[in-house]
Amino acid sequence: MVLRARKRFGQNFLVDKGMIQKIVGSLDIKSGDRIVEIGPGRGALTQSLSDSPCDLTLIEIDRDLAAELSIRFPEAKLINQDVMKLDFDHFQDNAPIRIIGNLPYNISTPLLFKLFDSGEHIHDMHFMLQLEVVDRMTALPSTKAYGRLSVMTQLHCHTEKLFEVPPQSFSPRPKVQSAVIRLTPNRKATDVDKKLLEDILIQAFSMRRKTIRNALRKFLTVDELESLHLDPKLRPENLTIDDYLSCTRFVGDKQ
Repeated sequence: MVLRARKRFGQNFLVDKGMIQKIVGSLDIKSGDRIVEIGPGRGALTQSLSDSPCDLTLIEIDRDLAAELSIRFPEAKLINQDVMKLDFDHFQDNAPIRIIGNLPYNISTPLLFKLFDSGEHIHDMHFMLQLEVVDRMTALPSTKAYGRLSVMTQLHCHTEKLFEVPPQSFSPRPKVQSAVIRLTPNRKATDVDKKLLEDILIQAFSMRRKTIRNALRKFLTVDELESLHLDPKLRPENLTIDDYLSCTRFVGDKQ
């Protein structure tokens, strides 16, 4: 049976064998590693993962693909479910998991935010994403790509852009360049109201061309910004992660 990519699942199948080996090789898998592959699709990465000495779990939403995977990789545990509905506390009873996946572009950001909340159960994550998304995740303050995703990613994880993946490595070919990123949870975000932080970031970067005097006026006065040693004339992209944490703690203490 020929399994075609489905647009509603954002499927683009990796077919470049050299790139497949490069991606799996970046994990440096050891005996006993608990690997969870999100969206294995036709099993391009899965075959190499299955050949390694790991304990493998596959999460695949597509029923036809899941049925094929269950036949090809009977030694792997298969979860035929939408990963956005999966409770990752399911993996808490044993050693932390290592996650790998060629993530569909249409769910990449919400899935990343979901996984950040499960960081205590995760050793590391290796994802292939749209290059633009990877650049935003790794962006530094005062750069064009720096924004809410940069702050939230780097607050929860150490980020490392590994290498780029060209469109011709996939079938069907996407219209965008891709890249592989390694995320290692740092467990630093433990003493801040994350919902409040997200609210502040959404407000700030929805007005990124404004000064923080205007962009954050809903949360902080000019005097309060100055008390935090922040120049009210700065723009949201100029504030560091620590600056946003300071703002969040200050606003939280006022409430």
